[in-house]
Amino acid sequence: MGDDRETGGALQPKWDDAGLVTAVVTDRSSCELLMVAHMNAEALDRTMATGEAWFWSRSRGRLWKKGETSGHVLSVAEMRVDCDQDAIWIKADPAGPACHTGARSCFYRRIEDGALIREP
Repeated sequence: MGDDRETGGALQPKWDDAGLVTAVVTDRSSCELLMVAHMNAEALDRTMATGEAWFWSRSRGRLWKKGETSGHVLSVAEMRVDCDQDAIWIKADPAGPACHTGARSCFYRRIEDGALIREP
């Protein structure tokens, strides 16, 4: 366990080949899983500087602030990094639904017998 990334006190994200890390967002109050997205260095820096969640959109090929059009921003209460620093956990206070479909969470369907069942 001599790897400083795993045991040290410096933030050293382990970017993938595309320069991204996975970001998992949960509701600070309920602990509900809200969404999974990706961050590049600029998104991580902006998130830390502003206290609002920024991500890299792989489909749009650009940086985006969660809620930039809907107003449903994610105010960051706490950020954590996993042991090898290739994933970020954001505990947030959401200002509305986290999913672009209008659902509170992007995980609004469960898999049951090969079918998707929408949660109320």
